[in-house]
Amino acid sequence: MKSFARWLWDWTKSIAVALVVWFFLRTFLVEAFRIPSGSMENTLLVGDFLFVNKLLYGAEVPLLRKRLPAIREPRRNEILVFDSVEEEGLKVVKRLIGVPGDTLSMANGKLSRNGAAVEEPWAIHTDPAANADPLQREQMRRWQLPHLVDGINADLYRPDLNNWGPIVVPADSFFMMGDNRDGSYDGRYWGFLPRLNVRGRPLLVYYSFDGNTYRPLPFFTNIRWSRIFSIPQ
Repeated sequence: MKSFARWLWDWTKSIAVALVVWFFLRTFLVEAFRIPSGSMENTLLVGDFLFVNKLLYGAEVPLLRKRLPAIREPRRNEILVFDSVEEEGLKVVKRLIGVPGDTLSMANGKLSRNGAAVEEPWAIHTDPAANADPLQREQMRRWQLPHLVDGINADLYRPDLNNWGPIVVPADSFFMMGDNRDGSYDGRYWGFLPRLNVRGRPLLVYYSFDGNTYRPLPFFTNIRWSRIFSIPQ
């Protein structure tokens, strides 16, 4: 009986330690994330599973609503995972286009930052004629107006998906866009991302499968082997 009790106690301690280690790793170091949409194609695909580095930009301490010191701040063109500004509990992944003080604009789908054209080898345009509907365009206009550069006639300003700005990124904020420019619901629609919403940066793709197949159980039968252990750039 004593032998069984000791065995049970040892197993209980092992499970408790494992749970504490898992909680620590998930809270402060890395967290798993699944790509649910095509907004970051072809950099990230639907069916990609990522590990996200939470320590780099300062992980949040549970219950206290405080952040650990960041190792460094996010940089332009990095991919970030962050909390949605519109839906509580939703994690989103996009590319960082502008940091505080940057002046951004887009003309015919071409991005400019601080007066210079930005080379974006990751960006794709699957439908160059795509545009937001009238309500979305009004939403875009409403949030952009306070951030327009001087000299723009606000009464005549009518932004659309591929033509907007110039706008200036305010303090403690970022401007985010998806790499699939014609199929991404991003900062062009909902505005700037507060710095506090940033959760981390993708480390690597640890698993990937293509669900668009006739094969049964694509999670096992249609694995994208070439993407496993790749590092999103």
